Amino acid sequence: MTLPLIAILRGITPDEAPAIGTALIAAGITMIEVPLNSPDPLDSIARLVQAFGGDALIGAGTVLSPDEVAAVADAGGRLIVSPNCNPEVIAATKNRAMQSWPGVFTPTEALAALEAGADGLKLFPGTMAGPSGLSAMRAILPEGTQVYAVGGAGPENFADWISASADGFGLGTALYKPGLSAEEVAARARTIVKAYRAACA
Repeated sequence: MTLPLIAILRGITPDEAPAIGTALIAAGITMIEVPLNSPDPLDSIARLVQAFGGDALIGAGTVLSPDEVAAVADAGGRLIVSPNCNPEVIAATKNRAMQSWPGVFTPTEALAALEAGADGLKLFPGTMAGPSGLSAMRAILPEGTQVYAVGGAGPENFADWISASADGFGLGTALYKPGLSAEEVAARARTIVKAYRAACA
């Protein structure tokens, strides 16, 4: 079963990407995004796709333009995550048959993203909205809308977010920070997966 957890590898370098990818997938985290403000992000994405494309959904975060969508697609990525709701980015993503997860914070943005064709919504920053913000927004979202909380969601409050109807989570520094070894990331990933499963139980 694919866990609804996206690893956000901001700052990762191409040389370390395969080892970090191995650690994440072994722990059960099979959605991986490399933010485009990382060093040589397209190279990292290409290396991850080459190594794990059949086992994981790999793509980019902090995607702000249709040109960036095209570059990620050309590198083999299949996942586009943005901090904002840009209908042009969503359309470009869907035109390349990739998954679109735009960032939203308000009901207006959420409905605009869905109308543009988004596969799911990234509630960002989650720390500002809080579980209560998601719970309130859920009343106006179409049934079945997938919402992942990003920023301010982690092992310590998974249960609160799940109770508020969060479908999944994007995890950044709780999982990966530049300088961490693959072994350290593996340990963090196992802890996060264990906490997520416990919160769902």
